[in-house]
Amino acid sequence: MHSRFPIAILTACATLLALQGCARIAIREPTSAQGEAPNAIRTLGPDQRFSTLSSQSVARRLRAQRAGQPVNILALSGGGADGAFGAGALVGLTRSASRPQFSVVTGVSAGALIAPYAFLGPAWDDQLVEVYTSGRAERLLQSRGLGALFGSSVYSGAPLKQLVDRYATDELIQAVAHEALSGRLLLVATTDVNTGEPVVWDLGSIAMNGGAGARALFRDVLVASASVPGLFPPVVIRVQEQQALFEEVHVDGTATVPFFVPPAFFEPSRDARDPSQGATVYIIVDGRLSERPVAIRLRTRSILTRSVSAGLNHMLRTTLELTATDAELEGAQFEFAAIPVAYPRLDPFDFRTATMRSLFRYGYDCAQAGRLWTSSRSAGRDTANRDGTGPSQPIQCPADDESIGRLAVR
Repeated sequence: MHSRFPIAILTACATLLALQGCARIAIREPTSAQGEAPNAIRTLGPDQRFSTLSSQSVARRLRAQRAGQPVNILALSGGGADGAFGAGALVGLTRSASRPQFSVVTGVSAGALIAPYAFLGPAWDDQLVEVYTSGRAERLLQSRGLGALFGSSVYSGAPLKQLVDRYATDELIQAVAHEALSGRLLLVATTDVNTGEPVVWDLGSIAMNGGAGARALFRDVLVASASVPGLFPPVVIRVQEQQALFEEVHVDGTATVPFFVPPAFFEPSRDARDPSQGATVYIIVDGRLSERPVAIRLRTRSILTRSVSAGLNHMLRTTLELTATDAELEGAQFEFAAIPVAYPRLDPFDFRTATMRSLFRYGYDCAQAGRLWTSSRSAGRDTANRDGTGPSQPIQCPADDESIGRLAVR
């Protein structure tokens, strides 16, 4: 299983470099005017047509509908099998009675699969536990054999679609629609192969206004967000805009964004006078922010694999730092968690049940013990209060990890 990761990285890298060539399979023809504005959100209206709204306008609507209520924002990153960490952390927060109700939940890739459960709250923890500990994820990687040489992916997309379809039930869609009516937001990012840009989907609006096709569209967006280019096939999504119907091709959101928090959501309203009504931004990184130094063989695959991994880590840290800076400039509290470097290195495509259960339990234990979050406001304080009274396992929790703490010091 561990030998699969370098091959997966190389395949995904080659596919990303060939995005221009892949764009030919899309039915929708790209134009100079096409493309989402920065931080735009694609929302489905009651007429079952999509419109693109600015994050500022969506944020104003959020504040208007939830006036007087705290604004808690959760962003979930990608990470493949490492998503078990974020899933376990959410359940652990429930058990410790410290889990906020999130006004806004955003997800990318593995984070997109967790996002609906984070959005719906503790009542759906049992389903989240089942997704990550039942062993069904072991069937995700089904090779297409020689078909991979002529198709769009190394692995079949059917197991991923079947897994999402199993849990994206009509009951779940109805529950998301009910919560969205109160103004709360569930947002998931994919990457449009034509434009090479991220697309942010308002899944709450799809659940509310999608009609008979809501479940299929909801599922397709989740599958697309988790479809690593080159490893899983792209997903064709039908988009009705104004009087035209288009078919777009979408892949993994992490091809363009590691996670996302539109700044408009944590900017205080102009008439806000009570500091207690400021936003709190929570980030769960389903992965590590850095890697241990290792000796690399001077071979093409080893060098390229390490370079791609380093580039992705730097993009993740840069996005994290920029988000923290923006949040603090607006007076928002910023909390984040990531898997410490000391935790045994895992292949993000290692979906073995024992491996995922162990990581799920780690996230659960740290959250339950109150050792999950690192705050940029407290990271510079004396760490003597970190007495190691966390879970009974040898790896420190994220809040106790010095490298994570150093990143938070601003």
